[in-house]
Amino acid sequence: MTAVPVPETGGLPVAREAELARLAHLVEALGNGRGSVVEITGEPGIGKTRLATALVDLAARRGLPVARAHAMRGGATPLQVFRDAFEARRGFPRPTGVGGRVFAEFRDRPARWAAGGVLVLDDVHGCDPVSTAALVRLVRSVVPGPFVLALAHRPRQTPPELREALEDGVRAGTVTRIEPGPLDAEAAAALLAGRPAPESPTPHAHELAPPHEPAALREFAGQVCAAAEGNPFLLRLLVAADWRPGHWPDRPGTDIDGLLREAKPLIAELDALTPPAATAMAAAAVLGSPFRPQDVAQVSGLGLDATLDVLAELERADLVRPADWSGGLRFRHPVIGHVAYERAGSSVRLRAHHRALDLVTARGGRAAERARHAEHLLGTEGLDAPRTLAEGAAEIAARAPATAARWFRLALETMPGRAGDRAARTALELACCRALIASGQPEEARAHAHELLGDPRAELTDSQTLQAHTVWADAERQLGRYKEATAVVGAALGLLPRPLPDPLPPEAVRLAIEYGLIHVVRGTHEQARTLLREAARAAGGADRADRIVLRVLSALCATHAGDLDEAGPEITDCARLLDALPDPIAGRTPETLALLGCAELYLERFADAARHLGRGPDTADSDAGRPILMHRLLALAMVEQWTGRLEASERRARQVETLAGAIGADGAVTLARAMRTTALVWSRGRGHAAEAVALVEEATTVTPPGQSWWATSATGLLAQARLLAGDAAGCRRTLLEGVGGERLPLVRPFSRPFLLALLATATLECGDRDRAHHLVQAAEVEVGGLGLPVQEAYVHEARARLHAADGEHDAAAKLFALAARAFRAADMPVQYAWTLATGAPSCAEAEGPTEALRQLDVAGTVARSYGASLVSERVDGLRAELAGNDPAAHALAMLSDREREIAELAAEGLRTRDIAERLFLSPRTVETHLFRVYRKLGVSSRLALSTLLRRTG
Repeated sequence: MTAVPVPETGGLPVAREAELARLAHLVEALGNGRGSVVEITGEPGIGKTRLATALVDLAARRGLPVARAHAMRGGATPLQVFRDAFEARRGFPRPTGVGGRVFAEFRDRPARWAAGGVLVLDDVHGCDPVSTAALVRLVRSVVPGPFVLALAHRPRQTPPELREALEDGVRAGTVTRIEPGPLDAEAAAALLAGRPAPESPTPHAHELAPPHEPAALREFAGQVCAAAEGNPFLLRLLVAADWRPGHWPDRPGTDIDGLLREAKPLIAELDALTPPAATAMAAAAVLGSPFRPQDVAQVSGLGLDATLDVLAELERADLVRPADWSGGLRFRHPVIGHVAYERAGSSVRLRAHHRALDLVTARGGRAAERARHAEHLLGTEGLDAPRTLAEGAAEIAARAPATAARWFRLALETMPGRAGDRAARTALELACCRALIASGQPEEARAHAHELLGDPRAELTDSQTLQAHTVWADAERQLGRYKEATAVVGAALGLLPRPLPDPLPPEAVRLAIEYGLIHVVRGTHEQARTLLREAARAAGGADRADRIVLRVLSALCATHAGDLDEAGPEITDCARLLDALPDPIAGRTPETLALLGCAELYLERFADAARHLGRGPDTADSDAGRPILMHRLLALAMVEQWTGRLEASERRARQVETLAGAIGADGAVTLARAMRTTALVWSRGRGHAAEAVALVEEATTVTPPGQSWWATSATGLLAQARLLAGDAAGCRRTLLEGVGGERLPLVRPFSRPFLLALLATATLECGDRDRAHHLVQAAEVEVGGLGLPVQEAYVHEARARLHAADGEHDAAAKLFALAARAFRAADMPVQYAWTLATGAPSCAEAEGPTEALRQLDVAGTVARSYGASLVSERVDGLRAELAGNDPAAHALAMLSDREREIAELAAEGLRTRDIAERLFLSPRTVETHLFRVYRKLGVSSRLALSTLLRRTG
């Protein structure tokens, strides 16, 4: 071990509040005369040293004696650990006698050496055997007085006798184990932003600059944290390397010099390897993780026996670990392989890539494996680099588009410029453009497409011309230039004969899909419907995934047009086809599942929508996937809200807001905030309604109401939130100003009945009964041809409110019950409970207060189950109204279902045991309920309870 200086104060680690609290408790106990052994254990880079530093800092602040030492494998003499610790002491009493004698005495009487204070020994897995034996003796000794021994180590590399002593101490309670775990995305965001994690009471000294603006930082932090497996050191390495999700794990980032500067501790571990182990490490890095020992032997030239020996050395150093498949190995983390690769000399790498390419070729390896090595051997004699790279890129384009784009570019750069290769070059150009778009590089793809279409020497075929226009339009759409994208697709469609040929060529199918996607993103579905329907009928010869997405697009446009007779069966058939496909094929066209889920949402098939929307990936690795991901998350947020998962909906809407803000989709930001608003009003009640409504009002200043389908949808949600918050006039004003007047012409047919019913309710609450009646009639006309039960339920509820206002409570109660049953059947529990509560006064008039109170009990139970505070508030208020001015009746109204049931049986004269048997409860539970009943009603006996129940009816 070598002594290390005591660090300056104020450098506490991020997101380690629990661990720091335990260390503070140990130091406090030390001040009270109680010592202990502390084990700080975990993965390399997880933050053990920072916690050890924090312990030293905490002790030093209290004026306690402090010493610290750090092990260096191979550099320590026996018991040098303790000698160095004394040399680094702060406040420890000087030992008597000659130093060597003191340390010799320590072997026999460790208690005499531990004179008090804090001794921190870091990286003890690197101790020499004699020091390790001394540590085992000290761990197994009773800690003498006010002395803390802290041992930080990597468990995989620690000698087994020390691990066993520590494990025994943990079981016996004499050793306190602190094992920091991986960071989460929130802590990673705080680390990257250079500020404390939320609710963290102390600052920290990390100096990583945030790579993005705050809106995008959270998303980036989550991605890089996952890549680093939550390890703080690895996180710093990846950020220093300018990590990019689209390149990982093929590359650590774009700044190799930054990676190597930050990786000095890891480089020291690599430099400590024996020369054969370093050679094997470089060969493994060239092969890539995971790797086989026999392949390392061939690429390194060491031979199999020597390779097995050095791989054992690498395993002991915890640089490599067993892979998931038998006999294989992998690096502890991919970034270790990248650092080892960069540390190897260029000549070593070149020879290793040659051998690796020969090895892969000889055993008939995949094209991507060959391309990975060919990339580093460009210009080598006898290597057909363009063909090898192009084949490898085509193989990985779907799963690793950034790498595919790089290989396509290299293939184009190395391809001979012969005229006869013109068609092959054009095909590579188009494939490169598609890979660039998929990897989030639409600007470069757009430039390639422009160059290709503007080059007279290209001599594009009709098929290639359509493909180039499709790529160009796709790039414009990814860049948010929807007008330009529409113009490009329109120009390409003008090249096709009309009516469209049958069968439609595959490139024309992709063009039609792009045309539909542009209009979906713009919210102008109706403009694409005719062409999509025609293209879907003529696409019989196209790829199966393309045919399905084209049909889904056509059906989605029919849904928006209100033609549910056409859309419903088509969506059912598309869902059947997709459900029969495995995930890789079903998700090959990412838009398919998202668009299908959206259509099912509008058709009120909530379970199917959630299944298909949740089947795709949760994150987008590039800008290219973000618009569709945004649609998926928006639809999921709405499904979760309607099905009562309010917290999940609010959280999902936050995700959308961040994602939409990062790509400049202002309309989606507005809609996401509107979703958050309604979720917050439902979950938090009217007390927080004003704050929630303010969220979306701020967003509407960015996208004015009525300017797009996004804004129109947001306007409807904001109007609902206003009405739920008690602002009927604001609800009415929002709808009339935002969606084109009383007939709501800007609203899609599948949601117009709901918003007309909402407007009618707000109008009724504003006192205009005649106007409300007219609006309900309009809603009934609109809903008549749709066949959507939820839309019908909203209209029934609005009509019931009119009946109740006219004093026709029998009719109102029946319609409220009909609407409630529909909401329950559709799995909309919060709306079900709200409708039950709203209809309770009419139920009381038509069927009596007992049935109304029972209805309120059900509503209250559902509201509590789903965290709908607004409904709970409504239930409590209506209970009080039904009870009137009679305090006893009011108290009765506050009893739960079970309490009222037990009270009635007790009033009839049943004994506790009889009640328990009848209700399948324990006698103790019955007594507990009776105690609560007595307390709520202010009675003290069953006789008084019986009298009260008879008096109140």
